[in-house]
Amino acid sequence: QVQLVESGGGLVQPGGSLRLSCAASGFTFSSEVMSWYRQDLGKEREFVASIERDGRTKYGTSVTGRFIISRDNDKKMVYLQMNSLKPEDTAVYYCGIVLAYEAYWGQGTRVTVSS
Repeated sequence: QVQLVESGGGLVQPGGSLRLSCAASGFTFSSEVMSWYRQDLGKEREFVASIERDGRTKYGTSVTGRFIISRDNDKKMVYLQMNSLKPEDTAVYYCGIVLAYEAYWGQGTRVTVSS
């Protein structure tokens, strides 16, 4: 079955960096678009970034220029390098995929940006 496992979250000071990882299994990873979303308490889930199978990327407006999404098809991993973090980046970050019109999510990894 489809499984997505995020890791790498934690507490970081404003201006700092974190790298999130997502390990995928249960589907043909190299063929699929992989995405990162985030959600904070009381807010809707927000698109962060996506990466096509050929490496083309898209970013949400609030993270463009600060975050970088990448993938390793051999390892079935997708990464999110987060730089110049701001308190408003605080959220639970989810790795996601849509297969046959159904969305799958990992359990999420929490990122807290605070001094």
